[in-house]
Parts: sequence; C-alpha cells; structure tokens
Amino acid sequence: MRIVLLTALAMIAFAANSVLARLALADGAMDALSYTGIRILAGAVILFLLVRWRTRQSGAGFSLAGHWLQAGALLGYALGFSLAYGWLGAATGALILFASVQIGMVARAIAAGDRPGLLEWLGLLVALGAFAYLVSPGLTAPDPLGSLLMVLAGLCWAAYSLLGRGSERPLDDTAGNFLRCAPVAILLLVIGVWDNAPRWDGLVYAIASGAVASGLGYAVWYAVLPALTRTRAAIVQLSVPALSAFGAVLFIGEALDARLVVSSAIILGGIGIATLAAGRRKGN
Repeated sequence: MRIVLLTALAMIAFAANSVLARLALADGAMDALSYTGIRILAGAVILFLLVRWRTRQSGAGFSLAGHWLQAGALLGYALGFSLAYGWLGAATGALILFASVQIGMVARAIAAGDRPGLLEWLGLLVALGAFAYLVSPGLTAPDPLGSLLMVLAGLCWAAYSLLGRGSERPLDDTAGNFLRCAPVAILLLVIGVWDNAPRWDGLVYAIASGAVASGLGYAVWYAVLPALTRTRAAIVQLSVPALSAFGAVLFIGEALDARLVVSSAIILGGIGIATLAAGRRKGN
C-alpha cells in the first residue's frame, strides 16, 4: 500500500507541473524565461538539501553528481516546456509532452537495434496516427508553435532519461544536473525580470513547480522506482496526462473538447499496448 500511495503522489506531482505552468503563464503572471529560471533554481535548492541531508545521515561527503550532457537535456526540456505553455492548455501540453517522450525513447531503441514485435508496432502506429490527428489543422487543433516546442521538450526529456538510464544514484544525479543548470537559470531569470517583472502569484507557482512538483516529486519517484518493473513504471506514467486534464478542468476551468478526449484515449491506449507487449517480450 505504501508503494501505491507514493507512486500516486509522484504522478500527481508530475501532473501538477503542467497545471502550475499554465496558471503562471496563461494570464501574464510571469514570462517563460523567469518561470524556467525560478523552477530550476527552486528544484536545485530542494534537491541539494535532500542530498545533503542524506549524506550527513550516512556520514559520506557531498560530491556533485550528474553530467553536463544530461544537464543540457534537462535545461532544453524545462525551457521548451515553459515556452510551449504560452500557447497550449495544460491537458494538451501534458499529452503532447508524454507522447513525445515515449516516441523518442522507442525511436532511440529501434535505432540501437531493438526490434519491436507486431503488437508493439501496432500500438505505436495507432498512437502516432492519433497524435497526427491531434495536431493536424482544424478549429480545435493546438497551436502549431506551442506543439512543436512541447515536442522538443519531450524529446529533450527522453534524451535526459536515456542518458541517465542505469544510474546507481538517480536522486544525486538529478540534484547535480539541476545545480549545473543553475547559472543559466539565473541568467534566464535576470533577462525575464528585466523585460517583465513577475507577479507574486507567478512566483508562487514557479517555486511550487520547482521545489514541490519537480524536486520533491522526483525524490518520491526515485524512492519507489526500485519496487516497480520497467513496464509498470512506464504504464503508471500513462496516468499523468489524465491527471493533468483533471487538474486543468478543476483549477483552471479549461474545457476538454472531443478532439482532445478522443486523441488522448487512442494515444495512451496505443502506447499502453506497445509498452505491455515490449515488457512481455523482454521479460520486465
């Protein structure tokens, strides 16, 4: 039961990132550069404190973990994410982000020599078809520039995940990568504040996203991840777009049109089928 509750808490935290970004950016409470800067800095502070506390408990010394390439991917994700939410709704953005992450990771696996089975290909093709339908021109289609930025953010997060695969200290590495991004985050914050001073509510949303939804959310996720198989870990993340949509309706008042609902069901269903099939083939 403890693992189930902590896993649910982590998924809620991940979904909250989309809602918080939309709350901060939709009505001009903060610009995307300032939001990115504060989110990264708040995440860096809370993750550093968590790692520092743990090392003191164990008696070990603190060392900067992570890698500069991972930090670059993390920064690309965070900046693309913030910029995209200037045009996208919380639910739409979360769906595009999640689909792009999964598609990017599958594409990398195929390029590395992995050969999906027939059911995996079917699930992926169904998901890609629904994704194309979602972003195709139409009255209710999401903004093309926002969609492109969120796709790039998703691919950056896929790269970050692939670069960190097999890490023996994921929380330490994540803290180190956030700290490596801090100088650029400060620069983004200065540029953003110079151009448009943020309101207090925007600051609250950005700090909550960085410290709570990102920093503490990652800490909880990495705590439960060893208890989940790779397939279960991937499947449970299917809940994030749905939770984001629920939060968008509840806290922002966003309307869910038929195009988004149908696309979401087909995309997540296709990815779920492909993930389950891959897990059975690989025995995980």
